[in-house]
Amino acid sequence: MSNTKKRPNLRAMIECAIMVALATVLSMIKLYEAPLGGSVTLLSMLPVSVLSIRLGLHWGLAGGFLYAMIQLFLDLAKVISWGLTPAALIGCLIFDYIAAFTVIGLAGLFRTRGRIGMIVGIALALFGRFCSHLVSGTLIFDVWMPDGWGSPFVYSVAYNGAYMLPELIFTVAAVILLTKTPAFRRVLEKK
Repeated sequence: MSNTKKRPNLRAMIECAIMVALATVLSMIKLYEAPLGGSVTLLSMLPVSVLSIRLGLHWGLAGGFLYAMIQLFLDLAKVISWGLTPAALIGCLIFDYIAAFTVIGLAGLFRTRGRIGMIVGIALALFGRFCSHLVSGTLIFDVWMPDGWGSPFVYSVAYNGAYMLPELIFTVAAVILLTKTPAFRRVLEKK
């Protein structure tokens, strides 16, 4: 393989590493703790979304998966301390971490459709993350549902919606504002 073939991959890997590192740092900045659980971060999903828009789904999903592994590593001791059964633990790791954060890489799905495509892609990716948490909450964490909620599905919608809806709104609003700036539009140019 020639040097010209290796350079774009090296550049993409470096961009991926930078965006995942930025997403990880932003995930540690909590703007709001939801009443039932979960938190709204300082645009932590935006860097992986931008990666997917810039470099395509392949790199977006790879970056999302790497971000998922880092989030899992950071939370693993806490998750293990919950005392879940082995099956519930595996389900939690799959739906609340691996699937939930990897799906952010779908943000570039409509990247060729301009600004609206970017917004729709990001909204769809974040909705995908919500759905992954929804499945987990309905199937795994129903045992923690307080009395009076009626259904695990309703509880999971309320629990996960309390932090994912604001996260989605803030991220989409940030993209709408940022895409109005020439500097950010240059960052989004496909490579």
